[in-house]
Amino acid sequence: RPDEKAKFASHENVIAGNVIGYGATQGEIFVRGIVGERFCVRNSGALAVVEGVGDHGCEYMTGGTVVILGKTGRNFAAGMSGGRAFVLDLIPSLVNTEMVDVLSIPKDQEENLKSILSRFYAETGSLIAHQLLGDWQAALKRFSLVMPRDYAKVLAVIDKAEREGRSVDDAIMEALNG
Repeated sequence: RPDEKAKFASHENVIAGNVIGYGATQGEIFVRGIVGERFCVRNSGALAVVEGVGDHGCEYMTGGTVVILGKTGRNFAAGMSGGRAFVLDLIPSLVNTEMVDVLSIPKDQEENLKSILSRFYAETGSLIAHQLLGDWQAALKRFSLVMPRDYAKVLAVIDKAEREGRSVDDAIMEALNG
């Protein structure tokens, strides 16, 4: 969070450099402001929330959750094989869709996203988060979920196995081996 005496709008300024969250395996990163290039490259388990990113965000990400409340640079999600990225006002042409799909927010993720934004607002005082939470139903329509296709398939197999009381490991092996 910027100092209370700061006279600049954090959501309009790069306040943290390149490769924030590189290789993160756990923990939380909340940045009230824009971060540089290669944000959360190789993230495998952290939760990270920022107000904008440079080029190559979420490159080679294998797990974790990212929320971006501002602009993304080009080549977003290149090589992303796991995890989730919730992005506000995403421009689809900036996404590398070789391994991911750009989706609307599924019903089962709406509360999760709202909870993350509420925590981000509480920790940082983000004006953007405050505005989004103030009209949540309208805000939801502005978000996209960037989800790796294969990761989504595995999550579906896990969910089905759990509902049916089957071994998750067996179900995954079955799905992978045909």
